[in-house]
Amino acid sequence: MAILRFKALELVSQRKPAEVTPPTHKISEYFGENVFGFSALRATMSSENFKRLCSTIEAGEKVDRNLADAVAAAMKTWAMSKGATHYTHWFQPLTGATAEKHDSFFDLTGEGDPIESFKGSALVQQEPDASSFPSGGIRNTFEARGYSAWDPSSPAFLIENAGTRTLCIPTIFVSYTGEALDYKTPLLKSLHLLNQAAVPVCQYFDKDVVKVNTTLGIEQEYFLVDRALFEARPDLVMTGRTLFGHAPAKGQQLEDHYFGSIPSRVHSFMVDFEKSALRLGIPLRTRHNEVAPNQFECAPTFEDANLAVDHNQLLMDIMDRVAERHGFKVLLHEKPYKGVNGSGKHNNWAMSTNTGVNLLSPGKRPKENLQFLTFFINTVMAVYKHADLLRASIASASNDHRLGANEAPPAIMSVFVGQQLTAVLEELERTAKVPMEKGDNMYLKLGIDKIPEILRDNTDRNRTSPFAFTGNKFEFRAVGSSANSSSSMTVLNTIVADQLIDFRVAVDNLIDNKGMKKELAIIQVLREYVAASKAIRFEGNGYSKEWEEEAEKRGLSNIKSTPRALDVYHREDVQELFTRHGIFTRVELAARHEILLEDYIKKIQIESRVMGDLAFNHVIPTAVAYQNKLIQNIRGLKDLGLEDEYTESTLESIKRISRHIKMIQTSAVEMIQQRKVANKIEDVREKAIFYNEKVMTYFELIRTSVDKLELMVDDEDWPLVKYRELMFRR
Repeated sequence: MAILRFKALELVSQRKPAEVTPPTHKISEYFGENVFGFSALRATMSSENFKRLCSTIEAGEKVDRNLADAVAAAMKTWAMSKGATHYTHWFQPLTGATAEKHDSFFDLTGEGDPIESFKGSALVQQEPDASSFPSGGIRNTFEARGYSAWDPSSPAFLIENAGTRTLCIPTIFVSYTGEALDYKTPLLKSLHLLNQAAVPVCQYFDKDVVKVNTTLGIEQEYFLVDRALFEARPDLVMTGRTLFGHAPAKGQQLEDHYFGSIPSRVHSFMVDFEKSALRLGIPLRTRHNEVAPNQFECAPTFEDANLAVDHNQLLMDIMDRVAERHGFKVLLHEKPYKGVNGSGKHNNWAMSTNTGVNLLSPGKRPKENLQFLTFFINTVMAVYKHADLLRASIASASNDHRLGANEAPPAIMSVFVGQQLTAVLEELERTAKVPMEKGDNMYLKLGIDKIPEILRDNTDRNRTSPFAFTGNKFEFRAVGSSANSSSSMTVLNTIVADQLIDFRVAVDNLIDNKGMKKELAIIQVLREYVAASKAIRFEGNGYSKEWEEEAEKRGLSNIKSTPRALDVYHREDVQELFTRHGIFTRVELAARHEILLEDYIKKIQIESRVMGDLAFNHVIPTAVAYQNKLIQNIRGLKDLGLEDEYTESTLESIKRISRHIKMIQTSAVEMIQQRKVANKIEDVREKAIFYNEKVMTYFELIRTSVDKLELMVDDEDWPLVKYRELMFRR
């Protein structure tokens, strides 16, 4: 181990920044050049077919076979002109990663002549089999059929790998019986639902609104580590995080890494992956150092939510490929190092109309602000009613390590709105009776006219809030850095849509049955929502013990472990919500619950096995070797007649090391036995909770024992101790 460490350090010291040259100095000249977007469509299709496709995509309708053939021919012409020889249906199975199976354009005619062929049938639907992907019992092993179907709303693109190019076609992935086996299918359903729910509410204010799009900007945090150092750590390689080690003397205490000068090697890596991303139409705009050593972030411009998720999944893949060229490894685990900031994937979510209005941005006039408050308050109300479901949507074994410290939000779901909006909501709630005046006088008395257009500059951020309003959008900060954002966005879209439907029913009831004016009816219902959802609003420190106690008094849940959080999917109200809106069937919900629990179990299982291996094959042998050195030292001193107080203290150290070695052995054996017992438990839910509550206890026992042992061992002779510090080297 020591030799491996020194070799890794030698490699690190020899690495130089790679030279990276963008195609041009103007990003606009090469942005999206590897995307089969509207410009490529217009250039390769007839004007009639181009208009038909655009209108079909806009209306969300099915592409007919003749049009599909035309699109396929255009795609093939464009892709082959750029050197592509293969195509693939690119989908997002329930592993959290992306998947692809490449097929060649090459084919043979009936006479045996070679041709290049790509038909509409191959574009629209494929049968990739893919039977080994998680299905939660939807498919048996012998039932291999799984279908991928083209998503026209997300453009095809070219991926370069090892000097070759492949045409990637974004698709959904479903079973033979039609159940969703991916993340994209329910996301698309939720986006359609939100559009249907939001448009009628928008028409209270503007009859020209016929479509509402969900926009999303996904910030991506990540760690970089030199590949040689990464490969010297079995725990990092196998689990994505350090299981042993100690905190370095200098971590993030001085906060000097944050927004600091980007190291040269890292800067070259950033420029390289940004070049690839921009050519694929991923609108990256921001890059900077994050707080923890060797932690960084990139962020794009807002896009349609479906495209934003596709781009983020593609971005993670690109980053990993490019990192290899630069001698780096990208760590997307939410908490690869204990004691410093973890990594999140902040999802900045908003809604916009076909008329160009951001529904979560205040306007210049009181009536526009009433529209803003309508969507703002309904979103807060949705989070209040379904806080546990939002918590479940971001639950994972890795995110459990991150939530609740070092700028990561706690497991308690709450909404931060800022002092200014809090004052507006409180004034709205205090009004004993809705004023009957018409026009601006009514808005004046309600305080609605007081919302300034520059609200986003007057609203501070709360980094301990899971769901914070930041001026013209909500930032869902609890999503983990390795997650597929579809999961959380599907839930958010669904609960907001459901709430908007309830709101419209309530308002229409007041108008139709009570004879109330439209504006007064809207305000009346909003006042009720403000009062009802007050418990979910919190402006203070989400890390404090006082907030935990206050949240309990308010009736808010504090679900700290993934298995408990995932149980929410079994609740009748949650199942009824998803099935009523056609987002999931009960079978699909049960399958996802099982898949997520199985993923949790397997990750905990892998971590425990790695810890056992490190304990028995690395930690204990190193401790014994050091102990033997101390014994030889004492013997040498005695032979020279130099016994003194040092000899006595060394003897005591040898005894302490022996006790710690025994403790490590005992704890590791107990952990292994507990894992074996858990493996025999057939019920997946019980197994997951058993692992969570029992196995993790043994993890902590081993970690505590090793921490104590490390304090007594000289760093130069102890290969595990310094690894954490080495990880922070540039």
